[in-house]
Amino acid sequence: MTAEKKVKGRKRHIAVDVLGNLLSIKVHAANIHDTVSGSAVLAKAKKKYHSIKGCCGDAGYRKTFEIEAAKIVDVVDIVERNQKGWLVLPKRWLVERTISWLNHSRRLSKDFEISVSSAENMIIISHLATLLRRYSY
Repeated sequence: MTAEKKVKGRKRHIAVDVLGNLLSIKVHAANIHDTVSGSAVLAKAKKKYHSIKGCCGDAGYRKTFEIEAAKIVDVVDIVERNQKGWLVLPKRWLVERTISWLNHSRRLSKDFEISVSSAENMIIISHLATLLRRYSY
């Protein structure tokens, strides 16, 4: 029998297109590093949408992610922070805007879901509700 350590919290990784539409999602325990799980999200998005040619990420997705992502897509762009103070980082605001839209859902404000698949499905439902509100007449 192995002793498993209980991990509190989860991380959400999403892949979005240039309009902020959700392409793929991965929810996992908070003890898995971003560089490892980011490539799983990209692979899932590439499998579903074959036309993806490149991806962008922030400085948290360096090294391991860059190596794995280069195997999946042609162009990998990691945005680095080079100066102090607030600065708009190119392309990063696309994902941040989508996460902000998702945070309007009360169900996603805390970690209410027990299973990871349930958490992923609630994110998809929240995004669908956002799209319906945006495009309803």
